[in-house]
Amino acid sequence: MDRRSCVPAASSRSPERERDIVVTVPTVLLRISYDGTRFHGWARQSSHRTVEETLHTALLAVDPNASAPRGMSRTDAGVHARAQMAAFDASFDIPPRGWVLSLNTHLPDDVAVRQARIVTPEFHPRFASKKKRYRYRLLLDRVRDPLRAPFTWRVGADLDLERMSREAAHLVGTHDFAAFRAAGDERHDTVRTITSLELLHKDDNELHIVVEGAAFLYNMVRIIVGTLVDVGRNHKPEGTMVRALSERSRVVTGTTAPAQGLCLDEAELALPQESSEPWPL
Repeated sequence: MDRRSCVPAASSRSPERERDIVVTVPTVLLRISYDGTRFHGWARQSSHRTVEETLHTALLAVDPNASAPRGMSRTDAGVHARAQMAAFDASFDIPPRGWVLSLNTHLPDDVAVRQARIVTPEFHPRFASKKKRYRYRLLLDRVRDPLRAPFTWRVGADLDLERMSREAAHLVGTHDFAAFRAAGDERHDTVRTITSLELLHKDDNELHIVVEGAAFLYNMVRIIVGTLVDVGRNHKPEGTMVRALSERSRVVTGTTAPAQGLCLDEAELALPQESSEPWPL
């Protein structure tokens, strides 16, 4: 028997069978929280433990064809997060609740998926970022506190908070922040906008420095905090911030605050209209 006789004639094929089958790959947006103490930052590195690699390992355990996560912010080694956002392309059609619960069974205790939602294909949170809020916690105590040491920078109690507040006010707005970046940041565009910078004195001997903006340079928040502390300790004079913005020199600014006091506290994204409701709400 001729094998070709088993193939139906072209005229007998229905239009429906002629159409290409389009398979939509779901993209999932995750909100992630982590204690950065034992991580060497967000971005994958060949010889260090990172949040991106740890999350990707969990993704592959649930969905072997999942893409690598696309993060919103490349937090430094030791920096914490309550609202890191990351998206990935999945091959399984799992509801947001399923992604949260299944991924957390494969993640270590120092990182957790706190929320998930379905977004449009290939969504990237870095390009959709509208606002990030960083919170830096200073411990105003003459004696160390081992329960707060992983999440605060102890600077003692002798800070002039009024001087610090006056200096902080000069940074709000759109400026060239070239003086507030680490040496490894080689970007040509150093203009950034800080929409809010607050110093909040808490009742538990903590001072929180809260900085909001759409984007930041490498180590920018930590250099701002360290310089404010230097002014508060009278190691730097008033007017340091104005001079730093004018001269664009890292020499003018002060200490880079330690990583452990910094936390990516909140994020606001421009989400596609087709995005699903998050779980949990």
